[in-house]
Amino acid sequence: MREKTARIVQEWTDACDAEISIAVLGGAWKPSILSLLREHEVLRFGELSRLLDEPTARVLTRQLRELEDDGLVIRTVYRQVPPKVEYRLSELGRGSLPLVDALTSWGGSYAEHQRSLLPEASAPVAR
Repeated sequence: MREKTARIVQEWTDACDAEISIAVLGGAWKPSILSLLREHEVLRFGELSRLLDEPTARVLTRQLRELEDDGLVIRTVYRQVPPKVEYRLSELGRGSLPLVDALTSWGGSYAEHQRSLLPEASAPVAR
């Protein structure tokens, strides 16, 4: 467990459980990484990067390390040349998926509502 996560878990009261969830799952790309690992089961760094639309290597590395340190992702290094590293969900990571799904659903509803308040000319272009 990351030092930051351990401190939050040890020091915060039960009333802050939602904040613990946000501390573990919040961050650039984390919900997307978890969703992609559910969909593909095992992915390598380059595959994740391409599927996420190319975040910077530094950001993706940091997010994967945090997910690994917090026990949501398992990183397997194969001793070969060139080195091969794979990522997969742990049981704890699979347990977070209902929350990721709920956040995705709520986020879509929120965005739809906010778009409905925009003047017609400001509406986003469909992709």
